[in-house]
Amino acid sequence: MQPIFSGEVDWSGENPGIYLKEDPDGPWTGLMCFYRVVYSPHGMGCGVVVLDEPNVAKGRPDVDNFCICDNQELARYLVANFFSNFAAFKVSPGIGALSYLPLTSLSREGDTRSSYVEVAKSGELEVRMAWEGLGDRYAVNMPAELGPTKRHDMLSFFIDASRASVTIGGRPLRGKLVTRNCGGETKSSAFLAFSETWIKTAD
Repeated sequence: MQPIFSGEVDWSGENPGIYLKEDPDGPWTGLMCFYRVVYSPHGMGCGVVVLDEPNVAKGRPDVDNFCICDNQELARYLVANFFSNFAAFKVSPGIGALSYLPLTSLSREGDTRSSYVEVAKSGELEVRMAWEGLGDRYAVNMPAELGPTKRHDMLSFFIDASRASVTIGGRPLRGKLVTRNCGGETKSSAFLAFSETWIKTAD
């Protein structure tokens, strides 16, 4: 460990997620990835990626595979270079067919010691993301060779949720929480990720 990392910081911020399956051994049936970025080459921004049909390579109006964002250049950068490499999204064709919608309002509720909510809107379209039963807290220092991009060290603080939901206009994404692999350990597929920083180690 060195006191100061030598690599270039590509982005830093928050990146909570909720990943759902109807069958623990089956495909993902609902995916959500929220972000609040405080630094990137494309500036600051907030948004949410929702895959209501992860295994369908279509966006709106056919299916609710979309990204609500206030900085589309940043959103496309994150999707193309980071989120598309996350294990759950990498196997989901819907990530390549997102519709990009303008963010018109964003609010949060609750307390990260017990339950937490983010609400994003694009006009009349509302996405409500809720994490409950917050408990397991842990810091992560993920080296590039074990991470999703293979090009970045990733530092973050995680809080896992035992219950979670995502609704689109009041309609919930299909599925329930399962477990996921995080650095060789079994963790919840619903988590808050704060103080997340991606440091480039290779081009």
